[in-house]
Parts: sequence; structure tokens; C-alpha cells
Amino acid sequence: EVQLVESGGGLVQAGGSLRVSCAVSGFTYDDYAIGWFRQAPGKEREAVSCISSHDGTTYYADSVKGRFTISSDNGKNTVYLQMNNLAPEDTAVYYCAAAGFPSTAAMSGSLAEYDYWGQGTPVTVSS
Repeated sequence: EVQLVESGGGLVQAGGSLRVSCAVSGFTYDDYAIGWFRQAPGKEREAVSCISSHDGTTYYADSVKGRFTISSDNGKNTVYLQMNNLAPEDTAVYYCAAAGFPSTAAMSGSLAEYDYWGQGTPVTVSS
């Protein structure tokens, strides 16, 4: 059974930093993509960042480029999202998800490419 478990969310002041983690288990694909997505109240879920297991290629949404960094620790089967210079508009529930192949669509943040999802971790940025 594939499981993704997020952790590390919380409350932070604007300009602060936070690192969220995604522990992946039961995933047996040789090449895959892990993505971070977020959903703010009243808004649609959107892609934030993703990383390919094949070659480490990454994708970032324009709104987080230069502030967020995705990384993976294959030994721990964990993917991290380091979030710096956080702003109130970053407030959302952050979800990690896994795609069974790092397709162009998956690596462009297409939600439809991701079959497995975690339960989410809330991030609140106060002004």
C-alpha cells in the first residue's frame, strides 16, 4: 500500500521559514515524480513544486521560485520542501503526491498525473 505522510506544517510569521516533509512508503516504481501542492481556503489546489526520481529535475511554480526549494533523501524515502521568505499568500494546506512516471505533464505540475496523495499539513503565515 502506497502511503505519503506530510509533516512540518505550522504557524510562522511573514518573512520566516518552514520545512515540510513527505515520507513515502510502499512505492515500487523505478522512476517517479513527487510533487508538492497546496490549497488555500476557497481556492483550487495548485502545484507548488515537484522533483523527478530519474534525474532530479525540478519544477517550481512562478509564485515560489527563488523562495522554495524541493529536495529528496532517497535513503530516507523522504521529500522536503524548504520554504523561505514566507508570505501570507502562502497560507494553505500543503499536500505531497506521487506520480508513477515523471512525465512532462507530471513535471509541469499537472494534478491529474498524480495518483497517490497524502493527508496534507497546514501552513499558516501571519502578517
